[in-house]
Order: sequence, then C-alpha cells, then structure tokens
Amino acid sequence: MRWFEIILVALTLVSALIWLADKLFLARRRAAREGLLEAGDEPLLVDYAKSFFPVLAAVLVLRSFVAEPFRIPSNSMMPTLLTGDFILVNKFSYGLRLPITNAKVVPIGEPNRGDVVVFKPPHHPEQDWIKRIIGLPGDRIAYRDHQLFLNGQPVQVQPVGVYQGVGNGAEMTGAEEMTEALPTRPHRVLERTDLIRADGQGEWVVPPAHYFVMGDNRDNSEDSRYWGFLPEANLRGKAFLIWLNCEGWFCSGAFDASRIGNTIQ
Repeated sequence: MRWFEIILVALTLVSALIWLADKLFLARRRAAREGLLEAGDEPLLVDYAKSFFPVLAAVLVLRSFVAEPFRIPSNSMMPTLLTGDFILVNKFSYGLRLPITNAKVVPIGEPNRGDVVVFKPPHHPEQDWIKRIIGLPGDRIAYRDHQLFLNGQPVQVQPVGVYQGVGNGAEMTGAEEMTEALPTRPHRVLERTDLIRADGQGEWVVPPAHYFVMGDNRDNSEDSRYWGFLPEANLRGKAFLIWLNCEGWFCSGAFDASRIGNTIQ
C-alpha cells in the first residue's frame, strides 16, 4: 500500500500549501481588489483545498500514528487469520513512524514474543506481510519435524482436532489443528503431520534488533525459516482486531459475519 501512502501525503501537502498561500497572500490581494476589477470571489482550487485538507490530514494522522487497515491475502496465518480477513493494526505499539519512510521518530515499546505483526519483508520491501513473532533478539530457535524449540526447550503442543477449512482455506482441510504453548502467548497452529518438508528446518540465533517470525500455518508459510530475520526497522505495527471478512474485493466472495470484532491472539 506504499502507493496509497505516497498519494495521501502528496495530496495533504499540496492542499495545505494552497490553503497557506491563500491565507498569507492571495486572500489579501482579493480583498484589495474587491469592488474594483474583480468580485473578490475565492478561487475554486482554494475552496477545494480548504475543504479537503482537514479530512486528508485526519486520515493521514490516523493511519500513520493510530491504526491502519490491512487485508489478509493468503492462508499463511491460518487458523488465526483467514484469507479475506480485514484487520486493524496498532501503529504506535512499537513507536511512532513516519509515513512512506517508516522511520521511527518516537520510541514507545518493543514487540513481545507471540505478537502478530505487519512488516515489510527485507526481500520485498514494497509489500506488507503478516506473521507471528517467535524469536526475540538473542533467542535460539530451532524447527525440526514439526517441532518448535525455543532456547533449547521444545514448545509444547496440545492437539485440537482435524481442521475443516472453508473457501480459500479448504486446501488445509485434514491438517492437524493444535494449540502451541508459546510462552505468554498460546495460539493455534496448523500442521500437515503426514508431510515432512526437507526445507524450512534448522537452527537460528536471532541477532540484535531483529526478530524471527513464522506463520501459524506452518507448512504453508514463507517466513524467517526461508528468508532470514526481520529487522526491527521494517515493523509496521501490531495486528489486534478483525473488522470484516469477505474473500473477494468489495465483498464479491464469501462473507463471514462471525469473524467481525474478533481480537487477534
């Protein structure tokens, strides 16, 4: 959504400059000429700028520093998030960041293990991805034969049952749904216990100012197991709420009202 940020910032700045120029210079000239050769009417461009600037500025501040909407495009975070979920992301949980550049200007907090975060992946900086933070700086993470290890200790899992997917998620029907007891943040994961992939296994030590992220759909997620660690500077915010679910854009596909208002654990 980088293009939207650029357009929003540009429109906000242009409307602000037009409004400021009118207030400082143009309005005085119109007032001086009123009753002479001109009627003193406000130009249409100035009228539009004055009308749209407060709205544009409010939207820019809200989505840059408070909360920003995102849409889940894939099944990598099933069963926590489904394709078609529209979510809200807290933009100040990890510090206030400038739009477009994502540079942090006010440090506020740091991610916790288990947080579901939106970020710009290092190998696709123009995109926004969503995963769960598994490893913090200094942690030793291992993943072998469907088993997650944290600092040398296996993370316990509790079977829930056989998963039944719907819509785009039907491809995961038959997978095992489990509760993974990640410290401070137990959550559901999906695993194909009948399939052991040779890739995506190994052991990693998380460097300073980086995080290790994984999708909850363990056998269908391109995450830190494949492309490496997530730099802190690439974080966009913490996902906290599902506000809509429909698989097609403009709700042209399946619609699930039961997911509206669900918090993201």
